[in-house]
Amino acid sequence: MLMSYFPIDYIEPVFRPPSEARSLILQVSNGCSYNQCTFCEMYTAPQKKFKPKAIAELEQEVKAVAAKMPDVSRFFLADGDAMTLSFRRLKEILECINKYFPKRERVTAYCLPRNIKKKTVEELAQLKDLGLRMVYVGCESGDDKVLECVHKGETFETSKEALLKLKAAGIKSSVMILNGLGGRKFSEQHAVNTAKLMNETQPEFVSTLVVSFPMGEDRFRVGFNGDYEPLEQSELFREIRTFIENLELSDTVFRSDHASNYLVLKGNLGADKQLMLDKIDLALNKPGAIPLRQEWQRGL
Repeated sequence: MLMSYFPIDYIEPVFRPPSEARSLILQVSNGCSYNQCTFCEMYTAPQKKFKPKAIAELEQEVKAVAAKMPDVSRFFLADGDAMTLSFRRLKEILECINKYFPKRERVTAYCLPRNIKKKTVEELAQLKDLGLRMVYVGCESGDDKVLECVHKGETFETSKEALLKLKAAGIKSSVMILNGLGGRKFSEQHAVNTAKLMNETQPEFVSTLVVSFPMGEDRFRVGFNGDYEPLEQSELFREIRTFIENLELSDTVFRSDHASNYLVLKGNLGADKQLMLDKIDLALNKPGAIPLRQEWQRGL
């Protein structure tokens, strides 16, 4: 029997990683607490002003969903950086989930490196024990110049510190990197220094997305003082090749299968490193030999 209504009142738009397609999205906050990255338009709508959801309201929603869907086992905490919430609030949220969903297997969330700074390893470990198994960390780049240009508010070192703290607490990291973020001028250093960040932190998952601007590039170009040239498709492939070539990972799942990517790459690094490099070379040197996403097939 279909539900006549869904007992969660989302403030749209709501975003989630592709791998959370089967998870229940709990909007524990609205918008992004930082919301200054010039490449990101996800939370710029007027209704997406940042605000945490009251725990009493959240519990009502969780209880109502549990009454209709008691077997839910996977949960994703929205919005843009739910991990900005205090340790105490996150602990309350996880305890609430566990109270109403005894079959809970895992909870995940988006995360900015800055969200981890004021949380201790011990606190993060407690959240892990309560079900927080993984966070999707928006690092975007490991190059300080590129991070400065896009107003990320992070550096190589702040990202590194956050990823290592999460690892020490036993929480898995799925790191998001933006292919083409530095444009033509900074492409090489963006790829090399981002690989260096991954090498020094050894995250469990790494995914790449192609930077795109459905609402135009004006806001983004400000940080580059107008000196930004977007990469052509072949240049995006060369940048991702440089990135992968410089990776020295022992056991990391790599994906570039997001809808924004032209070329889909999947594998384990380091075992599949050469296979992925060979696939990129084939796409570069023999156009048409590998199926690519057409523009109409791509998404954000």
